[in-house]
Amino acid sequence: MSETAGAGAELARTERELLRRFDPGSRALVIAGVMLVLVLSSVLPWVGGAAGWQVLVGQADPALHVGLLPRLFSINSTIVGIAVGALALVTRRWAIAWIAALAGVVVSFEGVIAIWSRQTVPNAGPGIGLVLAVVCMFVLAIQWLRIVWSRD
Repeated sequence: MSETAGAGAELARTERELLRRFDPGSRALVIAGVMLVLVLSSVLPWVGGAAGWQVLVGQADPALHVGLLPRLFSINSTIVGIAVGALALVTRRWAIAWIAALAGVVVSFEGVIAIWSRQTVPNAGPGIGLVLAVVCMFVLAIQWLRIVWSRD
């Protein structure tokens, strides 16, 4: 009897462990590719002649008046789009996938506001890197939402 109870407890623990994980399937390749494009967008101009990595580390030319919103988007897109996304892909935990999905939506709209803020000032407008990063964040948010909504 105790062997049966032990096996039942082991089976229940294994089932709980499996329910905490997700299988991204082919979406993992899409997410990894978009994460790579997001990283590559940091070498393209975001604001005037300042590249995304310069905006991220705060080394953009002060004459460009980069402002808070593009810098905040660069920090959050790096954290959410790359770090949290990679963590979710590696661990395959539902909780982290939900964080990646919901935070991805927030950061995507933050990016749209960052683009808008660059269009309303007389200084340098948004660069192709900033626009590409926002598109990447929208694609990542959609992919993560599709994964978390697929839970049975």
